[in-house]
Amino acid sequence: MESWFSSLRDYFPAKEMKSENHMKQLFKEKPEGYKLDEGPQYTLVYFEKPDFLFIDYILVSSASRGSGLGSKIIERIKKKNKMIILEVDPISQEDPETAKRVRFYQKQNFKKVPAIEYVRKHPITGERSEMDIFYWSPNNESDEWVMEKMKEAYEEVHAFNGKELYGASPQTADEVLQMRPSKQQSKAE
Repeated sequence: MESWFSSLRDYFPAKEMKSENHMKQLFKEKPEGYKLDEGPQYTLVYFEKPDFLFIDYILVSSASRGSGLGSKIIERIKKKNKMIILEVDPISQEDPETAKRVRFYQKQNFKKVPAIEYVRKHPITGERSEMDIFYWSPNNESDEWVMEKMKEAYEEVHAFNGKELYGASPQTADEVLQMRPSKQQSKAE
């Protein structure tokens, strides 16, 4: 097992992890887009397209948290001057780390897109996983545009070769990602 994968597996819950084989296939079959950037104290896995970048995993070692390393990594990615999308666990009383992660991304000027509902079932564990979508952009993007790019990332990364890798067809992007009705729209109905 690769050391970068071991680090990710040790930190992230099973319901958020891809298999090592899944990630290796992405690196092999999408080398122009799916990338690994690692150092002694961090692991960053991302999917890059001409108009956006999706952070699949970002992990700073516990010894380096609070040192500014995470901020430096994010600033380096921002220099690509394209929208960055990522999935973040909703804040939970059971896991105080969730609030710390949300604060970190907010300090980096990422915005939550409350209009996007993201719920999927893990292909191995069957566990339900609900995530919030956050993004940073040098431009002012609409929620619909962020949704379109998140669906693209889901199909090309999470659902990639799902039947072959996990023995079952993955959920479609339309099943996993939905636009919540706006409050104004709900009042009008």
